[in-house]
Amino acid sequence: MTDVFRETAAQPRTEAVPLSHLSLELGHLYMEDLADGRKGLRRHFERVRPWADAARADLAARTTGGRPRMSTCFLVDDYFSRFSTPADLLPLVLEEAERAGLVIDYLARESACAVADKVPLAQAVAGRLVESPPPGSYGARPPVSESGWLANGQRSPAGRSPQAMRRAEPWQPPSETNARRHSVFVDVELWDEDKDGNRTWSCPFLAAVWQLARLGLLRNEGEAVLRPRDASLGELPVEWDELPPLVRLNADADPFSAYRTCSVLPARFLSVEHAVRVILDQTDVDTGAVAQISRRTDNERQPMPGSVVERVSYVFYPEP
Repeated sequence: MTDVFRETAAQPRTEAVPLSHLSLELGHLYMEDLADGRKGLRRHFERVRPWADAARADLAARTTGGRPRMSTCFLVDDYFSRFSTPADLLPLVLEEAERAGLVIDYLARESACAVADKVPLAQAVAGRLVESPPPGSYGARPPVSESGWLANGQRSPAGRSPQAMRRAEPWQPPSETNARRHSVFVDVELWDEDKDGNRTWSCPFLAAVWQLARLGLLRNEGEAVLRPRDASLGELPVEWDELPPLVRLNADADPFSAYRTCSVLPARFLSVEHAVRVILDQTDVDTGAVAQISRRTDNERQPMPGSVVERVSYVFYPEP
């Protein structure tokens, strides 16, 4: 047997991050959500409050030994559209959350899921996608790195002109790789590009990056990314780019990242989050980060699913 020697410096250390038991998302905010102003925010948080209470109670029942750790977070879209200003909008959001009996511990900008502190998070996650080729696939479609599309199974074969003396092949339906008798086939657009090659990441892909950040599974050359920074209402800027990617609004908050996540969202997000699960299921997450979390859950006697996607849960409430 031949011994293999490696430079210690060649093996980057995986930085550990503090972890809660649960990261509870209290909502996404897009420009259209502000159509009703304060009234719309009030209605949203009133719908969220019972589910937040239920999540806290469920966590307390699940946690064995020690105090249950739960942090809350809220995501504001400054990627697809810029509206209002942090100085005007965030106090309004926090006031309405407090009115409903909720505390927002952390607030994130959606653009931070693309690039945070000059680290291209979305591009890094795209580089870790591993397509699951379904049985019988023959590579007629380009890989996800070229097409920007990711599916959870076999797409319908592209129509081909029959050769001379041969019959045309009949149409075949798409099929889900792990279907339970019948397929629920999903084909997700991860990005598009303009004529100059500038890439715009899709909402589902940025949401998948957001979930990985909340699960404490993002690293850049071993270092933790999307670090929370403290801020107060009196220090909020008037430009979104001047606001840190992830802001800690509650000095007493439990850690931002957690073993599990739960998101309370309007029902219109269901299709987006289905796409998120397809993406997470085909992402090769950082093995060092996964190993760290596994050791810590073992030490805390917190049973954890092996699959990352099974650590993510949702509550979808119907909209009026």
